[in-house]
Amino acid sequence: MKDEEIIDLYFKRDENAIKETDSKYGNYCYVVSNNILNNPEDAKECVNDTFLTAWNKIPPERPYILSAFLAKITRNISLTRYRLMNAQKRSNDQVSMSIDELAYCIGKNNTEEEVDADILKDSINDFLALENENDRKIFVMRYFYFYSIEEIAEYYGFGLSRVKMSLKRTRDKLKTYLKKEGYTL
Repeated sequence: MKDEEIIDLYFKRDENAIKETDSKYGNYCYVVSNNILNNPEDAKECVNDTFLTAWNKIPPERPYILSAFLAKITRNISLTRYRLMNAQKRSNDQVSMSIDELAYCIGKNNTEEEVDADILKDSINDFLALENENDRKIFVMRYFYFYSIEEIAEYYGFGLSRVKMSLKRTRDKLKTYLKKEGYTL
C-alpha cells in the first residue's frame, strides 16, 4: 500500500491504518528503536507506542514522508526510554558514544533549555545538505539511527578507519559550521 493511502486511512480513522503501517514500516521502526535500546522487548513496545502516537497525530498532521515521520517518533520514544533505562544504570554504549561524539560539535555545556532545538536542527540539516552523499549518509546512520561504526562499515563495504575518519571530519566541519552560525561551543 502506498504511503498516501495509509495516511488517508488515518484521516478516515480506519484502524487498518495501524495494520498497514506495521506491515510496511514495523521492521524499519523496530531497527531504529533497537539500535538505541539494544533490547528487543523494549524496542517492540516503542514501536507500538509509535503507532499509537501516529494515530493521535494524524490527523491533523499530514506527513510529507511517512517513513521519516515514523522514524522521528520512534527515535524520540526510544530515546526517552533510553534515558529512563540509563537512569536505572542500564545503558547502550552505542547511544552514549554517539551522543558524546556529537556533543563535541554542539558544545557539552549547552543544555536542552539553552539551545533552541529547532534552529539547531535546521542548522545541522543545512550543513548536511552541503556534505557529499556518502559522508551525509554515514553521519545520519551514526547519529540519527545510532548504528555502530562496524555496522556502517559493513553496510557500505568500507573499512572501519574510513568510517571513523568520515565521522571525525564531518564532526569537525560541523563544529566549524556551527561556530560560524553563532553557536557558543
